[in-house]
Amino acid sequence: MKTKKLVSGIALLSLSVLLLTACGGGNDSDTKDTSTKESSAKVDSSEKAPERVAGGELKDGTYQLEEKNADEHGWKAKFSMTVESGKITKSEFDYINDKEEKKSEDKEYDKSMSEKVKTGPATFIPELNESLVSAQSADGVDVVTGATHSSLTFKNYAQQLIQAAQAGNTETIEINNGADLQDGTYTLEEKNESNGYRTVFSIVVKDGKLAESKYDNINADGESKVDNAEYNEKMKEQTGTGPSDFIPALNESLVAAGNAGDVEVVTGATHSSHTFQMYAAQLINAAENGNTETILVDNIVTK
Repeated sequence: MKTKKLVSGIALLSLSVLLLTACGGGNDSDTKDTSTKESSAKVDSSEKAPERVAGGELKDGTYQLEEKNADEHGWKAKFSMTVESGKITKSEFDYINDKEEKKSEDKEYDKSMSEKVKTGPATFIPELNESLVSAQSADGVDVVTGATHSSLTFKNYAQQLIQAAQAGNTETIEINNGADLQDGTYTLEEKNESNGYRTVFSIVVKDGKLAESKYDNINADGESKVDNAEYNEKMKEQTGTGPSDFIPALNESLVAAGNAGDVEVVTGATHSSHTFQMYAAQLINAAENGNTETILVDNIVTK
């Protein structure tokens, strides 16, 4: 990587502003824990959608995704997303059993979960659906306290549906969830920069195990955010961590955990941690199918 020149006082001020106002997939500075949002919040239909500055347009249609395998409780995810006039107008995510019953309508399950974690599928599933329509991107969906795993599953699948909508591919996406990982190198790259950086990510599977994780944010010159001394200094002053700390920590956590859902969220880099988990889950889905084709994400960047 190139040695960085010392930036002027004006440039440092600009960097500080970026850290405070950044949005999109490359945002490392989001110290706001969006998971504390009340689960009863409703989408305000009069609220103006975020302005898109990059990312492929969504083609009108209905896009669907289904898990092939039920979990230990007999549930599997089913997801439908409707696009009209280039906007996400409807999100229908839920878990269903072999009787086509919805988890969000299972009162006993909802009562049991709510007693343990203060939320249940009758609350968090509608909230996730509303959050996607409001944010118009998977990256902007809030993680719900008490339903972290379901929130991350939702964000991963929403991102895959958005990628399908950008391509206009209405073929149902089948997720071979829980299948053995097939050996190989699996790669994902964002197409668009957010505040000068985009995500590049690869995982290596060896002997059916996740052996290596290489996640990073790079600029147009291929320089890593890890090596940007000024950016690291400013972010650490404001949040207590920087890319040189949290990027290696996330990579190490994924290899240790073996799955995206159990990756530890880094304090001070909540947004980047959730983006990491979302993309890691998509790469793991690719490994479950043995699909080593590079995933190019025409990531939506808003302001």
